[in-house]
Amino acid sequence: MKDTYELPISTSTVAAGDAFNRALVAFAGFDADVVERVQAVQKADPAFALGHCLWGYVMMLAYSRAALPVAEEAARTAAAHAAGATPREQAHVRALERWVAGDVDGALREWEAILATSPRDLLALRLAHANYFWAGRGAEMRPSLERVASHWGDRDSGFLACLAFALEETGDYEAAERTGRRAVELDPTEVWGAHAVAHVLEMQRRSEEGVAWLAGLEPNWNGKGAFLHHLWWHRAMFHLARREFDTVLDLYDRRIRNLQSPLVTALPDFHVDVQNAASMLFRLELRGVPVEGRWSELAEKAEARIGDQLSVWTLPHWMMALAAEGRDAQSGLMLKALAESENRAVREVALPVCQAVLAHRRGEHERVVALMTPVRNRLAELGGSHAQRDVVAQLYADSRRRVERVAA
Repeated sequence: MKDTYELPISTSTVAAGDAFNRALVAFAGFDADVVERVQAVQKADPAFALGHCLWGYVMMLAYSRAALPVAEEAARTAAAHAAGATPREQAHVRALERWVAGDVDGALREWEAILATSPRDLLALRLAHANYFWAGRGAEMRPSLERVASHWGDRDSGFLACLAFALEETGDYEAAERTGRRAVELDPTEVWGAHAVAHVLEMQRRSEEGVAWLAGLEPNWNGKGAFLHHLWWHRAMFHLARREFDTVLDLYDRRIRNLQSPLVTALPDFHVDVQNAASMLFRLELRGVPVEGRWSELAEKAEARIGDQLSVWTLPHWMMALAAEGRDAQSGLMLKALAESENRAVREVALPVCQAVLAHRRGEHERVVALMTPVRNRLAELGGSHAQRDVVAQLYADSRRRVERVAA
């Protein structure tokens, strides 16, 4: 059996092979039914090691401590069936084992080794892409893709979408926009490509074009998963730049953080959703826009996630919610957990940024400046994009203006 990309897979059943290929499409397309697609692979062939790996990968991409035991069990099951797997599949088992053990660098080495011998391995390609991004190593996304580009050509929309985003994050906006638009031209449902172009338009302050770009593509997004909320966040960012605050709040309530939607109900504390919501509320408040009671449900979820540090970039957003609701005891517990973390980026960067978020809410602007100044050049270590991390830059700039105003 082979997958869609002509790579051998160690299942002897046609049903499992077909299910695996459908799961790959759902995985790469950010589809809402990816969990069901992956579970169908396991059901079709319980001895298929790579099927269990894919399940573990999907669980790990939640970046939630609650999903970790499920991913660990998937790694154990995959390892138990790995003897008859291909060397490439066995490397995936090792990558998952390293990831669940907290060794992201080790997992990245495994994925890169897979790509060196199997450059059309979609899982290795997309997982390296995602983990470079969230591990604060975004500059490595581009060379990772460029090393295998000749094997993908210029007609694979998914590869072009990843390349477009990597080009944008390294500042090559012209090439990023051209590549992203090509990806969407090839496949109008390609949300990662739409996202890459939205980033270019955001960075170049082309707000009117940004609204039109996303509005025009919306009819193609049926069946997509929670990533849609991030595309709506980008749409709201364009309206925010135009000071259309009522529109931003409407998008927040109906699209970004609709607590009644099936997607939010299924994943109420999904890390990207929390980043979207908290950063948008914070940006609105910086502009003097009241957000009423919208912080409350985020603070409840933040309190439940104290000590969960799998998503470093989400940590300042949890603190935004706790600080906004005046939950001082919980804020203290969170800061204590950050100070005791084994992750250097958490201790040395996320901790002072979270302290600064809390100080800003308390009006201690000199303290904000003192905390942020030494780490301003290390913010990329938190993960996330240039556009996302700008909220921290805005916090620092606001406090600095206030300190300078008092001094004058």
